[in-house]
Amino acid sequence: MTYIADDIVCEAPAGRIEGAVAYRAFMTPFVAMLKSTTMLATFGDESTALIMYDTSTTLVPSAPGAELLTVAAGRITHSRFLFDRLPFDQARRA
Repeated sequence: MTYIADDIVCEAPAGRIEGAVAYRAFMTPFVAMLKSTTMLATFGDESTALIMYDTSTTLVPSAPGAELLTVAAGRITHSRFLFDRLPFDQARRA
């Protein structure tokens, strides 16, 4: 959260999240089940970053994701967050 702007906008499969408080609430359940993350690729410059990673969670052993980040004044102001929700939905139903 150190690098998250107070007015961050996050576009995620769950919808649009606005503000640091809402972003933290959105991310908290995922972070609670996170076991590890492996960085697959990163590209960017001072204002934009594209990150692809794979995560292992208590629910799903492999969950790749990607984020397109916009950075201003050292803070993340926008995140376009992509991941496949299907493996998580299937694991919850099992």
